Amino acid sequence: MSELKILVVDDELDERTWMTAFFEDNGYATDSAVDGEEGLAKARAGGVDLITLDITMDNQSGVKMFKNLQDTPETTGIPVIMVTGVAKEFRSFIERTRQVKNPDGYFEKPVDQDALLTRVRELIG
Repeated sequence: MSELKILVVDDELDERTWMTAFFEDNGYATDSAVDGEEGLAKARAGGVDLITLDITMDNQSGVKMFKNLQDTPETTGIPVIMVTGVAKEFRSFIERTRQVKNPDGYFEKPVDQDALLTRVRELIG
C-alpha cells in the first residue's frame, strides 16, 4: 500500500516546517507549497490525499485556492482542512458563503495537534 500524502500550503516557513514534521512523524508523506498558486499546481499534478490550507497568503489566498480546487475536476474530491490564524468570524464567512462548499475541517493556530491528527485520520486514514 502506498503512503498517504498531505500537501501543506502555508506562506509561513515555520508553519510549513512544523506541519510537515508533525505529519511525517505520524506516518504520512508530505509536500508543501508557499501559496495557493503553487499549492493548486501540486494538487493538480496528483498523488495528494489531503490538503491543509492557510487562508491569508500572498500571491493567491487560501480561499481562492479552495475555490479553484472545487472547480477543477482532478482536485474536487481532495479533502481540505483550513489551518489559519484568522479569527472565528472568517470561519463563519466561509461557512455561509455559497461560492464554495465548507472545508472538511477548520483549525485555528495554534493548532490542537491531537484534534488535527484525529480529523486527518477520519478523512484519509
